[in-house]
Amino acid sequence: MHDLTVHKDGKPIYNIVYTDSFDLLPDKLLELGLSGRKICVVSETNVASLYMDAILVSIEKCCSKAIPFVFPEGEQSKNLDVVRNLYETLILERFDRGDILIALGGGVVGDLTGFAAATYLRGIDFIQIPTSLLSQVDSSIGGKTGVDFDSYKNMVGAFHMPRLVYMNLSVLNTLNVRQYNAGMGEIVKHGLIKDAQYFDWLKENSELIESHNMDVMAEMIRRSNIVKKDVVEKDPTEKGDRALLNLGHTLGHAIEKYMDFQFLHGECVFIGTILACIISYNKGNITKDALDEITNVILKYNIPQLPEDFDMEQVIRYTKNDKKASGSKIKFILIKEIGNAYIDMNVTEDDMRNAMTEYIANINVRL
Repeated sequence: MHDLTVHKDGKPIYNIVYTDSFDLLPDKLLELGLSGRKICVVSETNVASLYMDAILVSIEKCCSKAIPFVFPEGEQSKNLDVVRNLYETLILERFDRGDILIALGGGVVGDLTGFAAATYLRGIDFIQIPTSLLSQVDSSIGGKTGVDFDSYKNMVGAFHMPRLVYMNLSVLNTLNVRQYNAGMGEIVKHGLIKDAQYFDWLKENSELIESHNMDVMAEMIRRSNIVKKDVVEKDPTEKGDRALLNLGHTLGHAIEKYMDFQFLHGECVFIGTILACIISYNKGNITKDALDEITNVILKYNIPQLPEDFDMEQVIRYTKNDKKASGSKIKFILIKEIGNAYIDMNVTEDDMRNAMTEYIANINVRL
């Protein structure tokens, strides 16, 4: 596939490269004028065990020094303590403003590495090498970086664009079914907010998607990247339309926290998306047929069941601490129709409560 170029203010700022190995990475560093520098490859334990050695070998001849920084996998590591340890490593290794970080991993690694790059010495270059489906279709693109603070999701962050997003699609072969399905949460979201034809394509190709057909996956990833790229280019710092990418995230983040991050992010986005669509239906925006169509597509991806003692009042309280809150109101993303999302500042606690009640009664029992 041809590379995609992401622009800011009409000017190209980085490429998304599609390939099936790490072999082209040294050439891409040379093309960007990043050779001869120190590089720190940041990853988590599971991904590092699979790919760290290959990356270090790949880049050793085009950099002055390459070091690994590995932290325990999981959302619980996406915090300022791990960032502090990374800062200390960079200081002790005498990294300066000309040196580079590489984020090798999923969304947690990409967000944390990007935040460290944005703040170390007031900003150094970094490269995204996303290894999960979710990070390849969403979190590696757009320059949003950050970490959780006392379990409040993404409360500390910065906008900092990568110099390159390098997608080795072959790494998807190592994902387990649950990780793969979780990545679909952001993909279905892209169709719902901006591209009804893409949503239809996802329905029509669901069997090939579930079987991990590589050609279909490649097309799916590129189409999602185009949606994300177009939104980010129009609104790089989330002053307007970029907020639409948060469909499913308000209640999804609250449920993710409520479940103490035992559910994957993409699973919570799926749950939050159904809830947002129920609210959209209750407000008269979409038909029952459209709601059922969306729900049936999502349920193909084996989202987890909410527990019997699910406390929706606690989840509602968690939404008050969401970074999208504005005063007493929450910026909620709803849909007018498939492929057409909008910002709604008037979703009430009763709207959320009614949606969760309906979800537990009619959706949760099907899981």
